[in-house]
Amino acid sequence: MAANLWRVYSAAVPTTAAPVGVATGTAIKTHLQLTAPAAGDLTIVGWGVAFESTPTAFVKAELIQTTTVAGGTPTAVTPTPFRGSTASAATAGFAPTTEGTVVATTRSFDNATLLAQYFYKEWSLGREPILDASQVLRIRLTTSVTINAICWIDFE
Repeated sequence: MAANLWRVYSAAVPTTAAPVGVATGTAIKTHLQLTAPAAGDLTIVGWGVAFESTPTAFVKAELIQTTTVAGGTPTAVTPTPFRGSTASAATAGFAPTTEGTVVATTRSFDNATLLAQYFYKEWSLGREPILDASQVLRIRLTTSVTINAICWIDFE
């Protein structure tokens, strides 16, 4: 039997309006964070970024685990079930107002330098990174020219 699959976006779940992107700014900025439940690990299936227009400067994109350090006061968002109807025990938030102090025990799962309007990475079966219980996964973007972006994480 296939595992449940969820996706979480760096935007409110759309109801009567389309999702709104978050401005990158010119300093490192967490756009989306996902915290694994205390009761278990999460398998990261894929992640991505879409910009509202083609970037005019390189955008550094990172998918990192920051132990239990999360960005401060994010807007909460509920992961959407893609496969299965079970609610996710993970918690998520987007556009935190502070970065929080990231320590040396950070794990870098992926990074990319982007100059395209769309990026998506999906790991091969059995090669996916694991987000340990109670740990925080973040998508961070850094660029010299502000651009709006929507990010997402697919996980089991």
